[in-house]
Amino acid sequence: MEEANVRLVCPECSKSWQTHPNELPGSTENFHCPNCRATRRTSEFMRTEHDLRTLKQLR
Repeated sequence: MEEANVRLVCPECSKSWQTHPNELPGSTENFHCPNCRATRRTSEFMRTEHDLRTLKQLR
């Protein structure tokens, strides 16, 4: 079985990265960019709708 990752992009500094959904808070909880420390809901960091669906399914 393949591990699922989600792709993220910071709306403030545009840093992009990917991680496993279990390493993130829920989609409506606050998350901090590891680069600039901007704080927003985790869902706002998801690169695509597919990434958001994956996060919601696996969290």
